[in-house]
Amino acid sequence: MPTTIRRGVADAAALSGRSLRHILRSPDTIVTTAVTPIALLLLFVCVFGGAIDTGGEEYVNYLLPGILLITVATGISYTAYRLFMDVSGGIFERFQSMPIARSAVLWGHVVTSVVANLLALALVLLVALAIGFRTGAGVLAWLGVVGILVLFTLTLTWLAVIPGLTAKSVDAVSGFSYPLIFLPFISSAFVPTAGMPGPVGWFAEHQPVTSIVDTLRDLFAGQPVGTDIWVALGWCVGLLAVAYLGAMRAHDRRVA
Repeated sequence: MPTTIRRGVADAAALSGRSLRHILRSPDTIVTTAVTPIALLLLFVCVFGGAIDTGGEEYVNYLLPGILLITVATGISYTAYRLFMDVSGGIFERFQSMPIARSAVLWGHVVTSVVANLLALALVLLVALAIGFRTGAGVLAWLGVVGILVLFTLTLTWLAVIPGLTAKSVDAVSGFSYPLIFLPFISSAFVPTAGMPGPVGWFAEHQPVTSIVDTLRDLFAGQPVGTDIWVALGWCVGLLAVAYLGAMRAHDRRVA
């Protein structure tokens, strides 16, 4: 491995450790991230689940994939906030003046986001198991679930980096995630898209959340995923590329 790359990885690892220590000192961040998804899980399963027809599938099994995506969308708002606080507090500029890789600060926040979100996802999954979630997924299917969730987290995290670097206020940086949190509601996450009105149903069927949710649902059920997984991966990789390029452009403008 070239020396420059090796030093960059070491710098990113050191700054990831810094951010992770903040998380460990404040574990309530993980709990707070999981509170809204868990509340939605309990509300829809225990109150509305009996009135929603999912074709014979247990509603908690049908619902969980969408709740996991909402968990990630909730968690990345903290990533944007932590980066914004580094920028507004002057720490970001101090790091940039040090002899470290210029993008190491961003990667530190990104790695921390992935770890923190995986912990929050595990907490939501434990609650789902407690209220009846069951899965026929094998080892490969579970690896597929984890892989898709990590890829989805990376995509939204790099998207969160942009407002973290460019927002002018705490309200602005905190509010950007709201559309991402509500997007699963207009998808197959809560109800089948077949029962939605024409234009809404078309949008729900063709937006990225539906293909990701359907893929996770099939993986959890131990069923063939068909073409959904390729559509889901295409959305995630495409959006990740756009988000990464946008984040690096915002970073370059910030340090110029």
